[in-house]
Amino acid sequence: MGFGSYDESEQDNQEYDTDFEDEDGLDAEENAHEGDVEFEFTASNDELLDRLKDIKNDQNT
Repeated sequence: MGFGSYDESEQDNQEYDTDFEDEDGLDAEENAHEGDVEFEFTASNDELLDRLKDIKNDQNT
């Protein structure tokens, strides 16, 4: 077989190991963040809406 070739008969007979043990996985809670996030906006609603209109106009042109 040349480079990049494969035997199609092997595609039908593949077995996958799906028996995962608890220690096999990643502990997602290990790096969990417990806290608050606060944002401070310095622009007014009108300024933000004007900026949004500008962005939409730029995308449409």
